[in-house]
Amino acid sequence: MIKVGVFYPLTKKFDWDYYITKHTPMIQKLLSPALKRVDIEEGLAGGGPGAPATYTTICNLHFDSVDAFQKAFAPHAQAIMSDIANYTDVQPVVQISAVKM
Repeated sequence: MIKVGVFYPLTKKFDWDYYITKHTPMIQKLLSPALKRVDIEEGLAGGGPGAPATYTTICNLHFDSVDAFQKAFAPHAQAIMSDIANYTDVQPVVQISAVKM
């Protein structure tokens, strides 16, 4: 199992309603059936008292393998990436990780 982490740096412009009701369902539809699970987190605070969150949002997309992710994502990359401007003004940082636990 792998996880594609999509990290949105801290910003004031993030349209949660659009992200939850439009962007995420679009991703689920386009990447199905390869996409196994989606976890979405809202950053609340940093590690120290009063510190701001590093990321406004973290989205984790779970796939069986890197190959499964790449095959599902490639045909829809343009549609998915061009939709980002509809809910935020920052570009996400992406990391692919192996799930160990």
